[in-house]
Amino acid sequence: MAKSTTLFVCQECGTSHKKWSGQCSGCNAWDTIVEEQSAGFSSLSMKKTGNKIEFVPLSGEAKQVERNSTSINELDRVLGGGLVGGSAILIGGDPGIGKSTLVLQTVSSLAFSGMKTAYVSGEESIEQVRLRAKRLGLNNAPVNLMSATNVKDIITSINSIDKPDVVVIDSIQTMFVEEISSAPGTVSQVRSSAHELISFAKKKNITMLIVGHVTKEGQIAGPKVLEHMVDTVLYFEGERGHQFRILRAIKNRFGAANEIGVFEMREKGLAEVPNPSALFLSSIGGKVSGSTIFAGMEGTRPVLLEIQALVASTPVPTPRRAVVGWDSNRLAMIIAVLQTRYGLFLADKEVYLNVAGGLKINEPAADLAVATALISSSVNMPLPQECVIYGELGLSGEVRMVGQNDIRLKESQKLGFSSAIVPAGVKKQNNSFILQEIRHIRELANLFKKEQQIA
Repeated sequence: MAKSTTLFVCQECGTSHKKWSGQCSGCNAWDTIVEEQSAGFSSLSMKKTGNKIEFVPLSGEAKQVERNSTSINELDRVLGGGLVGGSAILIGGDPGIGKSTLVLQTVSSLAFSGMKTAYVSGEESIEQVRLRAKRLGLNNAPVNLMSATNVKDIITSINSIDKPDVVVIDSIQTMFVEEISSAPGTVSQVRSSAHELISFAKKKNITMLIVGHVTKEGQIAGPKVLEHMVDTVLYFEGERGHQFRILRAIKNRFGAANEIGVFEMREKGLAEVPNPSALFLSSIGGKVSGSTIFAGMEGTRPVLLEIQALVASTPVPTPRRAVVGWDSNRLAMIIAVLQTRYGLFLADKEVYLNVAGGLKINEPAADLAVATALISSSVNMPLPQECVIYGELGLSGEVRMVGQNDIRLKESQKLGFSSAIVPAGVKKQNNSFILQEIRHIRELANLFKKEQQIA
């Protein structure tokens, strides 16, 4: 017979300890270890043998995955084409970013298309959800609504009605299983609640949208195993004071990872942005030094962004380095490469870097655009407004080739750009689009000399 044991579990990383301590040995976080009750296993249960399962060859017929469109094109893009029956989708994001708005708009759209949907709220009352739906103009959507936090009650209630096609759990941190004595939101409760709900969804072929909280570091709260249990992990990103929201697929068993969908937060909820490049570049005015246009890739989608740099003198002995939307460690590397390989001394200058529009760039192809923006700001000389830039920088100053060049250049030409500064070896698509190949960071000096002569 199983007996209960006492464990001390870190609420940040899920590491178990035999006794309480102030600092977790797994993630080095302070004051995150909480006492929890865990059900042990008897020695008799470990002696039981399992059932024999036959192996099958890898080659064979595979059933095609059927998808249901949400009628929200940006969400379908991130999911890989739509919702898959029996899949579990975890949506995380900062408080107030719009997670509940997104899932409410999604289930309402599905309900209007004829699918059976259910919305289970553990954080808000039914009246609060109805008020949000009324504000979004979705109060007439045929969605089954329930406010509950007990997992067994939720499963029993879903079984008592016609089987829904999609169920929303908002949020997993408020759910609890009666057999576990710890409070809702702890590692044990989150893990057990997610296991029960996901197992039920796969058994009944129900698509489950699970909303999750995030920690102050931006990671989904609870054990890391939660992200392994689900089929898809989506992060909802965006600056609180900015109207743009980015839905990014971190993990997707049924589609491409790192795919993004762009939304705009409006008074009536989230609106799709089908062409984010045009929107991110819409605020560009005349020629300004320190501004470059980067032709980037987010998953399979090309996105053109404005990178802004400002180099300023300062009397402070330790100049400031501020970065928004890019990796600060990579900026430090670019500054070191410019000083050593190009001859641009920035040790006594303050450097500010910003990716306009609130999007976060992760790919190294932005190195050349950042370096060019820093040089442009330092010499106070703008680049041609109709030119895009991309390329990866090595520590020796060489400009390295990046992938998906055709897609980047095609998107640039579609938006009216006529030239591009690219790594050496990029194939030219047509004669009307001018390519300037750069093999080493030193060759950028010739570019600014040409601009000075033109000016």
